[in-house]
Amino acid sequence: MVIVTLQRDKCIGCNYCVEMAPSQFQMSKKDGKSVLLKSTNNKGFHTLKSSDHTIVENCELAVKACPVHIITVKET
Repeated sequence: MVIVTLQRDKCIGCNYCVEMAPSQFQMSKKDGKSVLLKSTNNKGFHTLKSSDHTIVENCELAVKACPVHIITVKET
């Protein structure tokens, strides 16, 4: 299982996550912040749980590229 978390409230809209992992992230036209696709929201933490381990590499690139360090990736 792969768990990706985005703390969306702290997003500054730099778009790096979308560039690194476009299948998991996109920018909101409404507020200019990142959206973690197919995620659930729990008090500002948007979480995606996936059995697809092929997303790990791109999501880890997004973690490294994020200047405000609001993305995490865990593999279980």
